[in-house]
Amino acid sequence: MSNTNVIPAPRALETVDRLRQNIERTIRGKTDAVDKTIICLLAGGHVLVEDLPGLGKTTLAYCLAKSIDCSFSRIQFTSDMLPSDIIGVSIYDERTKEFSFKKGPIFANIVLADEINRTTPKTQSSLLEVMGRAKISVDGQTYTMPPPFLVIATQNPVDYEGTFPLPESQMDRFLMRMEMGYPEFEYEMQILKGGHLHYDQQEAEPVVSRQEVVELQGFVRDVYVEDTVYEYIVRLASATRAEESFRSGVSPRGTLSLKAAAQARALANGRAFVLPEDVSEMLLPVFGHRLALRKPMSDPLEERRSIEGLLTQLLEKTPDPV
Repeated sequence: MSNTNVIPAPRALETVDRLRQNIERTIRGKTDAVDKTIICLLAGGHVLVEDLPGLGKTTLAYCLAKSIDCSFSRIQFTSDMLPSDIIGVSIYDERTKEFSFKKGPIFANIVLADEINRTTPKTQSSLLEVMGRAKISVDGQTYTMPPPFLVIATQNPVDYEGTFPLPESQMDRFLMRMEMGYPEFEYEMQILKGGHLHYDQQEAEPVVSRQEVVELQGFVRDVYVEDTVYEYIVRLASATRAEESFRSGVSPRGTLSLKAAAQARALANGRAFVLPEDVSEMLLPVFGHRLALRKPMSDPLEERRSIEGLLTQLLEKTPDPV
């Protein structure tokens, strides 16, 4: 049964526009990256930003956190980092004769995992549970992350020395992957004239409350998806499984992620129902990082472009639902 009559789609659109405009006062000319980040936030997912240093990834995460009046934490990943450096550690208190848990930097609403591929697989895997369930188990105790909870991870796609590629299980925890890209001429001029500021010196005022974000996240799950759109998603996933160039196709978790992203995009555009274009627009960022070529390329950027090219072909071959 459709829930379109109970979702305040116009109010959701107004809220998202207010949030987008506030972030774009600082992140100029990056509407696509801002929109995808907001969609990830509404869908309750996480995003991997794969791009060169200095393009505004940290600033984007910080401005998002400030715009929704949420806590922000930046974790700089290094090769000697331990899981306890992220999650926290239990410390024995001589006065109380008991162990007390000191929370790590992962306990924040918006977490920037900077250069996540520079830390070891053991430390990377410590994020699996919290990214999948928004919960952390330490010494028999389970801690729930305060909503909203969004991990924005970054990695440099062309720097190989001293890095540990993310395993497929970790990549699958990200709802989508995206890139920032270089700013256009006019926007880089504005950046130059604005002066160089550290990310935490940006002036970003809260324009959306934390409760509003949590409310929108609840609405996303009720955005109506017609059966023909469900079939469209499954046909696209099946096409990746039949494509011989891919080592393996997208899993059911991938199809669920595409549905969630399409629902979030629909709500962000002021609709209480999903259109086929919501699915097609989200296909590359949601499916791209979940696929690998049967014959890997030495250049990861070229491999990514090849995967996206194949996905585009599959999209063109798959008929839109009527």
